[in-house]
Amino acid sequence: MIIKQIPNAITSANLFTGCIGIVFAFNQDLRSAALCILISLFIDFFDGFAARLLKVSGPMGKELDSLADMVSFGVLPSVILFHMAPKSFFGYEAFPVLAYLAFFIAVFSAYRLAKFNLDTRQTDKFIGVPTPAISAVIASVPFIYESDVFYFDSSTSTVLLYLAFIPLACYLLVSEITLIALKFKSFGFAENTFRYILIIASILLLLIFKFVAIPLILVLYIVLSIIENRTTKVKAVS
Repeated sequence: MIIKQIPNAITSANLFTGCIGIVFAFNQDLRSAALCILISLFIDFFDGFAARLLKVSGPMGKELDSLADMVSFGVLPSVILFHMAPKSFFGYEAFPVLAYLAFFIAVFSAYRLAKFNLDTRQTDKFIGVPTPAISAVIASVPFIYESDVFYFDSSTSTVLLYLAFIPLACYLLVSEITLIALKFKSFGFAENTFRYILIIASILLLLIFKFVAIPLILVLYIVLSIIENRTTKVKAVS
């Protein structure tokens, strides 16, 4: 019985880390809060791996995983963005409610997770961008602002974050775009060409650009998924 609870314990660690991250964010320690997202991403990978390894996956684990993800990849990223509100933006003083746009990430993440639990199409593919992918981009932002690779005017770029990224992220979470899932049924290159390209390119980008690479990896992920979908359709027709 204890062995069966190992995946749930790992999922609970994901939830706990997300809660700690929220505390960091409200204490204005956004780097530590962002680091908690990255730790949760690492933990989130291993709870599913443990469930498959121990053959103990079930409805309970699936629901707990979604609840943990909602905190770590929905609420926590929203709180980070909330504290990065573009206060220098010309409309902020008149409309401080603009800061609350950040919580649309949490709302759309909740919808995305509920949809995922009910959508039987998402067994070997994702429909819409997964919440961990969006949260990883948000986690990279506090580090990018302090990066010595590129120089950003934080006030200007945060305005763009609000006016461009948040609406786009919300759309991507609930979109009908079919995306690659990193679930290997075999390890042959022919069957997993685009998965291997994504993994290798992501490692290279991270080595070169560090945290700046994370938004680039999301773009690459979407582009490769679209190419794979079109390639699959062409093969099916021929």
